[in-house]
Amino acid sequence: MSKTEWKDALDRLGVVLPPVAPPVAAYVPAVQTGSLVYTSGQLPFVDGELSAEGKVGADVDVPTAVEAARLCALNALAAVHDLVGLDRVVRIVKVVGFVNSAPGFTDQPIVINGASEFLGEVFGEAGVHARSAVGVSELPKNTPVEVELIVEVDG
Repeated sequence: MSKTEWKDALDRLGVVLPPVAPPVAAYVPAVQTGSLVYTSGQLPFVDGELSAEGKVGADVDVPTAVEAARLCALNALAAVHDLVGLDRVVRIVKVVGFVNSAPGFTDQPIVINGASEFLGEVFGEAGVHARSAVGVSELPKNTPVEVELIVEVDG
C-alpha cells in the first residue's frame, strides 16, 4: 500500500493519524516479529481522554460504542505507523475486539464493526481480516471497547 492510498483514505474520511497513546501499564504499543506487527490493546483515546466510559448496553449506547471501536482501530494504526510506517502494510490479518458488556448485551459483533469497517475504508481489500468480538465484564479505565490488531507488513 502506498502512502498516498492510506493517507488519501484518511483525508477522505476527515481523520488525522494521532500520536501514539502512551501505555497505561508495563507494555509497548506494538511489536514486530517477522512480517507481523502485533498491537497492544488500544483504547478510544482522543487527546488523552476516553471518548466514552462504561458498559455497552447500559451506560453507553451502540452507536457510541461503534465510534469508540473506530477510534481504537485508529489508535492501533498510529501504533503500527510509529513502529514500522503504514506504507509497509500488506494487509490487516486479524482484529480482536473486547466490549465492556452490560449483562445480557450480545451485540459485540456490531460494536466491533466500527473497527472492521474503518479498516476496510482505509485499506480497501487489504483491510479485510479475520476477527473476534468478545464481551467482557470489565475493561481498563472503564473503557467501553478495546481493540488490538495483527498486521502483515512487507520485508
